[in-house]
Amino acid sequence: MTPKNQAAWIPAKKVVPLRVGDAPYTPPGPGQIVVKNGAVGINPFDWVLQYQSAMIASHLKYPMVLGVDVAGTVVEVGPDVTRFKVGDRVAGSAVSAAKESNNAAEGAFQLYTVMRQHMVAPIPDHVTDEQAAVLGLGIGTAAYGLFHKDYLGLDMPQVPPPPNPQPGKKYPRAIIVTGGASSVGSCAVQLAASAGYEVLSTSSPKNFAYVKGLGASHVFDYNSKTLVADLVRALEGRELVGAYTVGANADQVCATVMTKRLSKTPELPTRKFIALAGSARRNPESIKGFLGPYRMMSGMMTMMGKNAVNKMLTGVEVKFILIVGLVDPESCVSHVYLDFLGPALAEKRFVPAPEPQVVGRGLDKINEALDLNQKGVSAKKIVVSLP
Repeated sequence: MTPKNQAAWIPAKKVVPLRVGDAPYTPPGPGQIVVKNGAVGINPFDWVLQYQSAMIASHLKYPMVLGVDVAGTVVEVGPDVTRFKVGDRVAGSAVSAAKESNNAAEGAFQLYTVMRQHMVAPIPDHVTDEQAAVLGLGIGTAAYGLFHKDYLGLDMPQVPPPPNPQPGKKYPRAIIVTGGASSVGSCAVQLAASAGYEVLSTSSPKNFAYVKGLGASHVFDYNSKTLVADLVRALEGRELVGAYTVGANADQVCATVMTKRLSKTPELPTRKFIALAGSARRNPESIKGFLGPYRMMSGMMTMMGKNAVNKMLTGVEVKFILIVGLVDPESCVSHVYLDFLGPALAEKRFVPAPEPQVVGRGLDKINEALDLNQKGVSAKKIVVSLP
């Protein structure tokens, strides 16, 4: 008997709120599984896409099912799938918004989602669906900026992590990851540490212990007047492989750290490259209405201009993370899902972070969850449980 599916649909561009209704149950194709969703996570990307899909995802066909972060139980596998079987618990990234998909069946905001097996990892019994649902987009964004050859290009994470310094190397390797308590930052800290890098991070003082618990060796107040000096001091005797930044002005802080470090200790290896995952938290009202696209475009142009000037003056390259080819089975994100995340979760070397803030159960709670996400959270991620 075919399961009965329902979804929280966006029927057309800029239609808010989402509308819960029946949805077809789609069987898996080659390389795919169907997951009965136990919980889904909410990202700013989800509500930005609601309002400005014409600008950032003009390829989307409507009606559409959005959402990326999924955790649940496998109910059907495609003919060539060997990684999973019916009954396995998994978590991963739904890809309905990707150009390669553009398919409502692959969206998270429904009861049954078609998932690509290389974008999913097994989750152990000690991790709940709600905890695992925080991972999807955070894992993807963190992994892409850290490991993709067009960004920081770091070594891939391992279980257990490799030694630091590496055999034959003079200096231990270090990276700055700002915004360590954010969803993306929490994943980036853990992935970088698991790849064998010492991680220096920033957060508000109330989250220092939390970020250190994820694997950061030092955590500094991002509002501190001595932040630059503190980071330069903590990097003494280390090779700096670059920075991964989340948060307002974090890229400028890291660029200053790199230039001051080079002037103070030019003998220490310093890579002048910053992968920018996000700057100031986006004001939801700024992207709404007739002027929303113009404000977004103006913000992007301003950021690109500032980064170009900064590179000319300091030599530090700041590159905003634009994920291309996310669904490629050979991408760095896929290799995190295929080779690392399952064993790391099982051995508790990687923990789902931040903690889920569950707003309720059922598809009708997704609109409320999107509204809460727009208001912002600290060291939490908004999650909805599903029946």
